[in-house]
Amino acid sequence: MSQLTLPQAPEVLNSELHQSAQSAFSAGNYASAALLYEQLAEQEPDRVCYFWMLGLAHLLSGAEAEAQLTWMMPLAEVEAEQIDQLTADLIGMLEAQAEQFEAVKSWQQSWLIRQHIREIAPENVLNLLYLLRLGISLELLNDEYIRGLNIVALLRLSPTLDLDEKQLLQAVCQVVDFGYPDQQAIAFAEAAMQHVQTPEAVFDILLDHAYRLYHYDTKGAVELVAFYGELCLPYGESHPDTLRLLSAAYSQLKRFRESIDYARQFRAAAAALEDKIAANGLLGSRMQRAGYCWEETAALFEESKGYLKQLFEQPQDDRELQPLVISQGFFYGYFLEDNPAELRPLQNKVGSLVQNSLRNSVKDLLEAEPYQQRFSAPVIQAARTQRKLRIAYIAHYMQRHPVGFLARWLLKYHDRDRYDIYTYHVDCKHVTEFTKQWFVKSSSRLPERRNGYASARFDDGNSIGIAKHICEHDQIDILIDLDSLTSNNTCGVMALRPAPIQVTWLGLDASGIPAIDYYLADPYVLPESAQDYYSEKIWRLPQTYLAIDGFEVGVPTLRRDRLGIPQDAVIYLTAQNGQKRHPDTVRLQLRVLKNVPNSYLLVRGLADEGMLQSLFNQLAEEEGVSLDRLRFLPRDADEETHRANLAIADVVLDTFPYNGATTTMETLWMGVPIVTKVGQQWAARNSYAMMTNAGISEGIAQTDEEYIAWGIRLGEDAQLREQISLKLKQSRQTSPLWDSEKFAREVEHAYEQMWDLHLQQERFGWT
Repeated sequence: MSQLTLPQAPEVLNSELHQSAQSAFSAGNYASAALLYEQLAEQEPDRVCYFWMLGLAHLLSGAEAEAQLTWMMPLAEVEAEQIDQLTADLIGMLEAQAEQFEAVKSWQQSWLIRQHIREIAPENVLNLLYLLRLGISLELLNDEYIRGLNIVALLRLSPTLDLDEKQLLQAVCQVVDFGYPDQQAIAFAEAAMQHVQTPEAVFDILLDHAYRLYHYDTKGAVELVAFYGELCLPYGESHPDTLRLLSAAYSQLKRFRESIDYARQFRAAAAALEDKIAANGLLGSRMQRAGYCWEETAALFEESKGYLKQLFEQPQDDRELQPLVISQGFFYGYFLEDNPAELRPLQNKVGSLVQNSLRNSVKDLLEAEPYQQRFSAPVIQAARTQRKLRIAYIAHYMQRHPVGFLARWLLKYHDRDRYDIYTYHVDCKHVTEFTKQWFVKSSSRLPERRNGYASARFDDGNSIGIAKHICEHDQIDILIDLDSLTSNNTCGVMALRPAPIQVTWLGLDASGIPAIDYYLADPYVLPESAQDYYSEKIWRLPQTYLAIDGFEVGVPTLRRDRLGIPQDAVIYLTAQNGQKRHPDTVRLQLRVLKNVPNSYLLVRGLADEGMLQSLFNQLAEEEGVSLDRLRFLPRDADEETHRANLAIADVVLDTFPYNGATTTMETLWMGVPIVTKVGQQWAARNSYAMMTNAGISEGIAQTDEEYIAWGIRLGEDAQLREQISLKLKQSRQTSPLWDSEKFAREVEHAYEQMWDLHLQQERFGWT
């Protein structure tokens, strides 16, 4: 046991005995220490400190009754006016000993001492806060434990308490994290907040904690985030970070109306142009996610275009723009219109402004020798000749998420004999088994890493720190961004260019950040004219920009009879989230349904169920489609069940102007025909590219009329559906879409070419 210091008794008569008592106590021999302190107390009865230490030794040796009797003895022999001072001395000694035990993580001993402090001074709130924390360390904290401390009542009934606000807020975080949603944990937090008056402390501690917690990405954690956000709200009803967090949390919890309400408040509070752009993006994306208010969303986007043009005209030297403007402020427009010739140049300008702003704020980092040295000719050449090329993937979504499900196969087949493969997990509080299996263990094994793998987890949201690690510690040669427009911090890292070559793949289209050199595509997913409006160089892989070995498929839970659908009926399915439910496409789907007798449409996906049904029902009535031909399904329990349930469909009807991507791949894997409309933007060409690479042309439409015609034809022609299904099943053995190993070789060849081109052009500075 670690040594503990004890209060010294001045002018000790028997110093040797005192020293022995102190040594026995420090060594944890409390019974022996009690005997020695008892002798000292008998020899010097006027020295109260010996009675205090004797009682403490009794307590720690398990003799609690003796401890209490010992402490009471000096108090019984003094005048009434001295009792308060002696009691304060006793409490001070006990607190000092408890703190020493806490310093060496001896939680049980500290808890025992503080319980007796509570017996002596039950209204000592600071001691009760310690007991709450110790209850967490000892896993004792529950409703009964908190209620027994009576701390909630004390906080509620005491209008003025001399408490350190930061300490109190830290206790709130610890108790709520451990005890939520227990009633007493919630009650404690609400009562404690009555004693916090400083908004800055609330935002610095509670709100910051909530933002960090948000990235756990579990339902329980998001519920906690919403609770914390509500606690912060009274300290600044128009505080933008609070409103943004609450909107995001309630959206994750599928409480869409509350999410939209907070997004509206955030928009109302926005003053600067960049804040208005971000606020419009937040509100627009929240309404899209819920699946309604499309006209209002379109109006917001037109307003944002005007704001952007004003922003571009303003001086930019000292303006601080956050990556949020890229990732949230603009992308919702791609769900509204297929107009890349106008939207992409705007996106590129936004990306350039944010990059310049971020770099101006960290000039010292970028001009420092370690950072600059990475881009010198000798270092670049050495990377090619003296060691393996270092390739890294950075993302938040290397999880059970569309990005994770699709990207994992490339990581699996990378050639570790030729390349060192690194993965960087941004805003990652914990690593799931899925992430460990497919990404951590797919990273190269490096002996200098603590876990043996070239995989790093970052949970502090610090783009600068991540960039420094990539550049100076790991010295990555090619950095591939999998998040694109879906992560603020990944955008920030890419803007700082920590690697000589930077690439975007997957995500949600390219970000327009100038520091990104290449955007991986194929001959189909972007038209030939796309290079005219992309700032990134489009690097077209020879066949497909994406390949997987397949999907895990579970047991189906949908049956026709349980849905009230005849066995001979034609089932259409549309399985996309709310932001892809553009009303114009819904009309096309309903017109298909109207023209195919004995057909039904299953609607499934993340959205506000009431809002989504209202949209479909309204349009169905306008198109003359009976509402009893629509079935609205809840989301499946997991991805494996979702894929199995795709098999109930005869035909899947895709969305526009934002197609399915992962859902299209899953549908093709299950052998179900698809109807899709091809547009000009990346988001409107995914299904076309995947179907083409799977060897399927049936169902690919260039116009609304063709979309309806294909939907009708596939619904009426069962033989054609069977032929397509057979071709899709056969494609598993022949299509580049299902050959991840070959795809990995093609991607690696592209990386090699990028690297060689980089050397030839002597591009060793910033772009």
